[in-house]
Amino acid sequence: MTERTGAVERKTKETVISVEVDLDGGDVHADTGVPFFDHMLDQLGRHGHLGLVVRARGDLHIDAHHTVEDTGIALGEALARALGDKAGIRRYGQGLVPMEEALAEVAVDISGRPLLVYDADIAAETIGQYEVGLTQEFMQALARSAGLTLHVRLRYGRDPHHCVEAVFKALARAVSDAVSIDPRAGGQIPSTKGTL
Repeated sequence: MTERTGAVERKTKETVISVEVDLDGGDVHADTGVPFFDHMLDQLGRHGHLGLVVRARGDLHIDAHHTVEDTGIALGEALARALGDKAGIRRYGQGLVPMEEALAEVAVDISGRPLLVYDADIAAETIGQYEVGLTQEFMQALARSAGLTLHVRLRYGRDPHHCVEAVFKALARAVSDAVSIDPRAGGQIPSTKGTL
């Protein structure tokens, strides 16, 4: 099997970000200057069985919005590069993850048709320096730049930390499933169109 890796460097007036992804595992490390977001990226890498290294510097003196959103963009681009023509992948994935009293579900289609459906009402504005609403911004950026159809739903939950963490872990499980190689696919692109 060829290497399924992707690396992206993104530089704007607001952020400088580098992301490395290995779909078949490896080191996991995140350093964005936003501790809770680093924790969520760590969950994404570890529970998604991905190699994931993220380094980001952004205008945190304003807020974390640009850092989180641009990380989503860069991660999506790296994921798309690692997937290449998508031959042999399962394409679809889902995750249903409990985190104590919270339960989140995520479904993904690596379709080339970016769309986010997001249904997660979390009763908090911030967790540390992390604005809870940035979870949706991250998911939107990831879906657009990776070409994912992504459905995210928090079924229920009380503690904001548990709710957001359940969402990221469910995303990890769904992505892990979708990018995995299907031995029955015979290396074919999983689409009746012949392309994704």
